Amino acid sequence: MQPMRFLVVYAHPAEESFQAALHRRVVRTLIAAGHDVDDCDLYAEGFQPVLSREERRAYHNAGGNRGFARRDIERLLGCQGLVLVFPAWWFGMPAILKGYFDRVWLPGVAFALADGQTRPLLHNIIRFGVVTTYGSPWWLIKLMGDPNRRVLMRGIRQLLSRNVRTLWLAKYDMDFTDQMSCNRFLTKVEHRMRTL
Repeated sequence: MQPMRFLVVYAHPAEESFQAALHRRVVRTLIAAGHDVDDCDLYAEGFQPVLSREERRAYHNAGGNRGFARRDIERLLGCQGLVLVFPAWWFGMPAILKGYFDRVWLPGVAFALADGQTRPLLHNIIRFGVVTTYGSPWWLIKLMGDPNRRVLMRGIRQLLSRNVRTLWLAKYDMDFTDQMSCNRFLTKVEHRMRTL
């Protein structure tokens, strides 16, 4: 695989967590595969997830809306691969990650609104991966319709390159798992990241 620039967006506040181990494994594997990695740890960087009144008022002003999260927008536009690493909390993504989408994936950045249609703009992203964990078992997540997977793989994915290669890796039943199961998942993540 040709080396490319990856943006890894990580959302978990505790450095001793299993999610942190997954994050480290993702970053280390991508670097070992020869990729350039921009590691965005939302909590460590103090990312402000709340969309302000001023941002909301400027939201549809493509170009004028970029001043509030300029650095994060540039990072998104500068990558060819995007990997999200986060836990599912209450069947959704952490608030800080949802706020990242609210404030960074803007009209004129991620999509354009024209003639009653939404047109994708993130053609630069040709690889898209998600590494996530759920406290609940897989059957309950499936029963719930797996909201995260639907939002990311059916919604967000549509804003990326038409031929984007995707990867969804989920560890279920974290509330009742053991170390051996976690180690197997870490190995799986490393193996699959090499070929993303």
